[in-house]
Amino acid sequence: MKILQIRERAVPVRSSLRNAAFDFGEMTTSIVAVITDRATGYAFNSTGRYACGASMRDRFIPRLLSADPETLLGDDGLIDPAKAVARMMTREKPGGDAERSVPIGTIETAIWDAVAKAKGQPLWRVLADRYGNPQMADKVPCYVGGGWYQPENDLALLQDEVRRHLDAGYTALKIKTGGLSLDADCRRLDATLAILGDAQNLAVDANAAMDLDRARAWAARLAPYNLRWFEEPVGVHAYGDFAELAASYSPALATGENLFCLADVDNLLRFGGFRLDRDVLQVDPPQAYGIDSFAKMVGLLETRGGSRRRVYPHGGNMMSFAVTAGLGLGGCEAYPGVFGAFAGYADDMHPENGLLSLPDAPGIGFERQKELFALMQELSA
Repeated sequence: MKILQIRERAVPVRSSLRNAAFDFGEMTTSIVAVITDRATGYAFNSTGRYACGASMRDRFIPRLLSADPETLLGDDGLIDPAKAVARMMTREKPGGDAERSVPIGTIETAIWDAVAKAKGQPLWRVLADRYGNPQMADKVPCYVGGGWYQPENDLALLQDEVRRHLDAGYTALKIKTGGLSLDADCRRLDATLAILGDAQNLAVDANAAMDLDRARAWAARLAPYNLRWFEEPVGVHAYGDFAELAASYSPALATGENLFCLADVDNLLRFGGFRLDRDVLQVDPPQAYGIDSFAKMVGLLETRGGSRRRVYPHGGNMMSFAVTAGLGLGGCEAYPGVFGAFAGYADDMHPENGLLSLPDAPGIGFERQKELFALMQELSA
């Protein structure tokens, strides 16, 4: 198997959504096509990080294309994504992972798509075989990441949104917090629960927008609700703050979507007060050096005594779904009706009682997303 070309393009996400930290008005993403002599693989760098084509063009694509093709192959004669990452990391200085983990991880994910297609298998099956998933299931739990702030009629629109998700077959969701006053955010919480019911089916996400004092105030008000989790209450690398909050907030916390390498996760587990019996890890695979690196993070969590069932990868898309299913993780996220072509799953995948069935199409399955695949086909034509 040989890489013939790698193409990339920046595409606007086209969203005006707002969370507690920022809005998506300028957000772009990179779509990538890895064209091989056996199959073409596709990926994009998820949502929430800007397009990263410059470093792909200047460093990572040329390194892969200049490699002896034999040095990138595994024992099966197909490209080994881990060897491709090692090649892309040539002459890279240690540290500064966030600057390169997204472009490398996006290319690596596209390689997985090509490899799975060359095998004629869904990516989730390839991952289960490679990483020895001991808990393979035929359905994957899926919750909605929503509850975005609206400039007008926020509470009414929020309740309408909850009803839509329940009618669509979801049973659990997450709403934004930290973007208003504490009292206003609690009114949003109460309005959501009036429709949803069970607080264990509701999480809140502060998008790392709070300092420790503010997070403590929110935690004190949220604790009696006993929510499913309180996500990213403090800064991404504020491990000490996260540990202090974990020491006083009994329900589950969640973090990790803005961690980009194995060392970041190791530091969280060592120094961040992450509680293995309840807290949730949410790394985004294409943004953290890709799927092989993500699998190592899951393995690290397990060696420390944690469970892969406490891992819910960030990113409501076919990539995160394949990883969730293949590695037997706790569940995946969905973004119905937001982020345009870059959100959601195959056009014929619909939740039933909060569960998504496993698709059988080879690769990641972008071909079954008509709008998104049209963009990807333009790239590889």
